[in-house]
Amino acid sequence: PRPRSRARRPRAFDRIATFRHPHRAGVPPRAHPSMTSSARKPARAWRVLQSPVHGRGVFAARTIRKGETVIEYRGKRMTWDEACEQPASDESDPYHTFLFSLDDGRVIDAAIGGNAARWINHSCAPNCETYEDDRGRVYVAARRKIRPGEELSYDYRLEIEGKVGKRLRKAYACHCGARRCRGTMLA
Repeated sequence: PRPRSRARRPRAFDRIATFRHPHRAGVPPRAHPSMTSSARKPARAWRVLQSPVHGRGVFAARTIRKGETVIEYRGKRMTWDEACEQPASDESDPYHTFLFSLDDGRVIDAAIGGNAARWINHSCAPNCETYEDDRGRVYVAARRKIRPGEELSYDYRLEIEGKVGKRLRKAYACHCGARRCRGTMLA
């Protein structure tokens, strides 16, 4: 009979061991699972999943530090007038929107060329906030430490021209579940 050779551990096991002991001598930095193998840049901090709050949501795939920029809010830039001429992003819910207003009066419509940032849901007790840089680019950043699996959220503080009645409040009702929920996504 032929002698059996010793089986080698699967490579995936080596990566897990590296993750648990990244301080070991001789472990190359790219072996850490939060780094990609090709470019040594951090792995994406989020993933899009079904949300208990509303439709899709963005969830932390790893720990996100307070102050860390998570994602840029992308989409087609246009004037408010152009945005009003666009068809509704959801025919069954005309109040559902992916519009983000900019300081210069224009908007970003993430329904056109947008990215995963459009799926970040509203919360009255958000763990993220948005900011606009000098070039007019909008980013979402962590307000506090966010643990893996936690849904990302920011306060939409939507503004509507004209009188806001019961019908509009109901259309923009909040379902975040926060202890001090305002009951609306409106400002």
